[in-house]
Amino acid sequence: MPGLVRLVLARCFERSMEQSVLVLLTCWYVSAWVDAVWGFEFTHTDPLDPVIEEEIKEDPDVFKTIYKQLLPFSAEDDDDTRSVWVVFGENGVSAKPLLAVLSYFILSAKAKSPSLEQRLCGLQAASLYLLLLKIPGSVANKVYHQILFDTCLNMPLKCWPQDSGKKRKKDCLKSSQGDPKTGKRSKPPKKVSEEMEIDDDEDDEEQGVYFSPQDLLKLREGIVLLVRTLLRLLERFSLRDKPQSADSCVQSLPELSYHGLGLLCSTIHGEGDECRRRVFRKLLYVILMMKTQERSKPCLLAPSQAVCGARDQAMLFIGLVTAYSLLSRVPKSEYRVSGAQAVGKLMAKMPCQDYAAIIKWLYSYSRNNKVAFRMFALDVALVLLEQSERDVDDTVDPELAVFLPHRFLVHNIIYNHRNDVSPTVRGHALHCLAQCLELGSQNATKCVHELFSNSKYITTLWKLYSSETLTLFKKHVSDPKTNARKSALETVMSLLKHGVISCSAENLSILSDRCRDPAVSVKKKAMQCLMDLLAALPENREVQEAWLRGVLPAVMDSESSVQEKALECLDHVVIAHIKSQGKYRDDDTSQKLAWDLLGLMCEKCQHLSRYFSKAFSVWAPQQKFTPGFVNGLLSHTEGERAAAAWLLLAKIASCSPKLNYGTVLDTWENTIRLEITMTCHILSVLGDIASNLNDDTKTRIVDDLMGWLKTFSLPLEVISSCVDTLVRFSRSDNTQDTLRFLDRFCGELVSVCESYLSAVILQEKGAENINEDLLVKHLHTLGVASLHCPSKVGKRIFLVVQSVLTPSEQPVPAEGDELPASQPLSQFKPNSMSTVVRAQAVITLGKLCLQHEELMLKYLPVFARELEVGTELAVRSNVVVVMCDLCVRYTNTVTRYIPNISACLRDKDPIVREQTLIMLTNLLQEEYVKWKGALFFRFAIVLVDPDPAIVDLCEYCLVDLLLKKSPLMFSQHFIECIFHFNSYEKHKKYNKFLQTESERSRFSLKGRQNQGKRFRIYRFLLKNFTDEQRFNITTKICQDILATFVDSELPLDSDGSELLADTFDILSLKEMKLTAMSGPAAGEEPQEDEMAMAKAVLQVAQKKLVSQVQKRNFVENVIPIIISLKNMLEEQHSPVLKHLMAYLQVTMQEYRSEVKELFAADEQLAAEVEYNLKRFEKEKQQQEQQQMENQLASFTFSPQRNVSFASPLNPRGTKGPAQTPKSADALR
Repeated sequence: MPGLVRLVLARCFERSMEQSVLVLLTCWYVSAWVDAVWGFEFTHTDPLDPVIEEEIKEDPDVFKTIYKQLLPFSAEDDDDTRSVWVVFGENGVSAKPLLAVLSYFILSAKAKSPSLEQRLCGLQAASLYLLLLKIPGSVANKVYHQILFDTCLNMPLKCWPQDSGKKRKKDCLKSSQGDPKTGKRSKPPKKVSEEMEIDDDEDDEEQGVYFSPQDLLKLREGIVLLVRTLLRLLERFSLRDKPQSADSCVQSLPELSYHGLGLLCSTIHGEGDECRRRVFRKLLYVILMMKTQERSKPCLLAPSQAVCGARDQAMLFIGLVTAYSLLSRVPKSEYRVSGAQAVGKLMAKMPCQDYAAIIKWLYSYSRNNKVAFRMFALDVALVLLEQSERDVDDTVDPELAVFLPHRFLVHNIIYNHRNDVSPTVRGHALHCLAQCLELGSQNATKCVHELFSNSKYITTLWKLYSSETLTLFKKHVSDPKTNARKSALETVMSLLKHGVISCSAENLSILSDRCRDPAVSVKKKAMQCLMDLLAALPENREVQEAWLRGVLPAVMDSESSVQEKALECLDHVVIAHIKSQGKYRDDDTSQKLAWDLLGLMCEKCQHLSRYFSKAFSVWAPQQKFTPGFVNGLLSHTEGERAAAAWLLLAKIASCSPKLNYGTVLDTWENTIRLEITMTCHILSVLGDIASNLNDDTKTRIVDDLMGWLKTFSLPLEVISSCVDTLVRFSRSDNTQDTLRFLDRFCGELVSVCESYLSAVILQEKGAENINEDLLVKHLHTLGVASLHCPSKVGKRIFLVVQSVLTPSEQPVPAEGDELPASQPLSQFKPNSMSTVVRAQAVITLGKLCLQHEELMLKYLPVFARELEVGTELAVRSNVVVVMCDLCVRYTNTVTRYIPNISACLRDKDPIVREQTLIMLTNLLQEEYVKWKGALFFRFAIVLVDPDPAIVDLCEYCLVDLLLKKSPLMFSQHFIECIFHFNSYEKHKKYNKFLQTESERSRFSLKGRQNQGKRFRIYRFLLKNFTDEQRFNITTKICQDILATFVDSELPLDSDGSELLADTFDILSLKEMKLTAMSGPAAGEEPQEDEMAMAKAVLQVAQKKLVSQVQKRNFVENVIPIIISLKNMLEEQHSPVLKHLMAYLQVTMQEYRSEVKELFAADEQLAAEVEYNLKRFEKEKQQQEQQQMENQLASFTFSPQRNVSFASPLNPRGTKGPAQTPKSADALR
């Protein structure tokens, strides 16, 4: 009985009518099994009877035999052939059991780890099934089944071993040595498939089934037969009504072909790129319109419509591959760069017409919503700029010609994204603009020059761009995002380096100022940019000055890594190139640059010398300065580099090895009388070596110093250095000896000064023919000398100095007499003395006060009065310095005058304002002054100073110096800021400190005209809040401001209305929003690495938790007050109501679906909030629509031809995706 099935399959086509009865009996016997297979829709089969299966497998060629016998019936043009379905009918054979048996062998080949025989039988059965489908009448006889058809399509990939290309282990048996029926061999360790992924339901890899070359050959023949049969089937069998099967073919056929090509490219078919080249060479024949024949050279095809169409489709395919490469890039930079290089290579081979079409597509692609797309477009544009510019020829359509020049890539793609809404894209666009200048392409460089040129050949649009150069980059170097600032610095450096913008002090300050950026990475980037610019333009004096202004102050930065970077720059540029006189070469750029920088520090940049000193204090413990280095430096102490050499010696003398004192002394003897500019440095070196000199040498030098000081011909700086050196020569182990030395020599200087000043000021006609310069030098010498010998300062000197400031009506007391009991002066009254003399007298009087407390007590009110009513700039500025110095010496006494000092923060002269800001910051840092009274608010008001430089300095002082010392400083004073800047004094707690009427009006920001200034301060303070502080300040505003109006503690008058309006507008600011509740920046997309994904998950959880806490606080503490206040404002028809509604509108956007729930206590308010939200959303949509229409109206390019490529998404605006308007900003 079992052999009957095999007999029917093998001989029914021989038209043996004798077997009909047996066939019917067999079909009846297996009908239950057949029904089960059909019931499972060919997804599962029960095991076939082993005897029947063995009988069928007895002849290994049974399926091939049947295939050959069925093949004639598939020939449609053979009219003599009878229909196979007629033969089946005559022999009583039904298609139903036949398909069931075929499906059994097909599904067996898909089992886990099938044997060779199962794979071969499955392939042959699948080929037989597809052949049956090809025979006319197959559909009518219900041969087609979608699942079985799709299963057959997947057979080649299922049956070909996935690890066939790998070497077998030596102990593996060959196929012929295994089971002759199954072809299995011993199971080696499990291998991971590297060729292609299999269906998800078969994740387990093949275990231990290995095949010999003969086995693989048999499998290949079975796959070839199956594919050929499928191709023949598709020639005739229609899939029009079978879309799912058509989709399966579309997926399987390309996968098969590319999988086959991929296998051909593997190393088992040849080493290196040999096989790959063969594969792609064949693909090129389609593009070249050629064909290959066996044993003949390729020949050209006739340019028929079909051949040209195939060629065009192949070219279109390359373009689509290019577009797909753009669209499929992941946002990681390394993938973007490699992908851009690949796209560039493809486009380099394109004709101009297709190249221009791709550029047009790239332009639209660069305006896509996705950040990764816009970033990749910039990378591709940069790669294309490395290639030669294409000329327009006759093959290029006129509407596409505009896309060929490099100018389009630079102007329309790269430069247009400088203001992109995404900071990542903004920064990358600026980076690409900088790289354009580094490419070495003349065309790219020229295009960048055009952006900042006023040439008549440049269009009006680009003239507009060129006019915003400095403003543009000042804006970008202050971008909120760190990476954008770094890219902007890189761009500015490239523009300066290549002469696109001039190396003016203003332009160079963009780089040097950023060396004090809040972000550490930006500081380092700015220093690196200055290093690169200095290396490119080492002889440019302006660049050298900018380098010094940027790098030297960074030596004292609060971040150690920034200090290390600055020290590294100094060492690399200056110290490393200091060699002896004999090794100096004028043509050595590095050596010349080092000495030029040192020379600048001796001249125009002397104020930076103190930062240089800090560097040497760090280098000293490292024993950086060897005796050889110092001796080499001493060799330069004569000649044109002498001043710079003495500058270095002055810095290292205290920490260097033993100096050659003879050289120093010889220079002192010869140089001080010739080069006055070096005197300070020489004196500093003398002071450092004083302890190592013998007594005779010391005496000789002291006599020299006293002789020069008594001439009063030295500059003021040299006088101070001489006195300082004199003091250093006085040091000894015996304190009494030191005091006697100072009293002798400094006292002698005081006496000389007193005699001169008395003769000039106190004597009749003494002021006639006065020498102003000499008078200033006597006053200065008196001040610096008196600090070291207070016992030698008589009371007569006090009145002498006072007389310089104002004429005294009282008789001058004799030496030893007491001062008058009361001070007759209330301020420094004008006299015949010039402002310079009077300003110097203030400094001298201040130094006298440092040593005499009774003098300080009498003159301190005079100093304070002078700050208020004085008219001379230099005098007021020096008074500020004196009072701040006195605050260090007499802290408790001077503290009550801090309001007088801080009032100078609103002085009419910017010099006084800046001086006051610096001095007060120093006192606050060292805690000589506390944040009491109105001091903080006066500090904060400097944030709206008319001088931008003072504003920048104030921001630096507040954030980088003071806030780090007092992290709660901003949050503690914020509520009172609202009261103070609105000049509201009716609250029982806030804004209650004493102020004069003059101070009150000077520091007031009350009124609508000052609203912008107030909110500039509010925004700055809030921006530096932590999330905890933002959360707490919201609650505190409700309790201390809003609740007081609800409880009628504060009247709702005009002043109260202004205060309330400010309060609601503050609550609506975006800076009030918790950063944990804020998503990524507009247009940003998260990176797809593991760390970023983990961070994103954490942020989501954090946001959810914070949202719940914030919502609870809003419901419990805010909503009740808001509802009560809203009712009160409605009753009084107050204009503040619109500010309250604006605040609700902004806040409720986060609870859009919970408005009715949150405002259940006031249904009318809930309805109004709902209405306002809908109206705002509608207005926002209208704004976006209008913006899109404006963009489309300005888009003048012609429609694309058929050969071009569609834009991935609708084009966006020039600045990238439109920014969502902030509610409070729009309403305000």
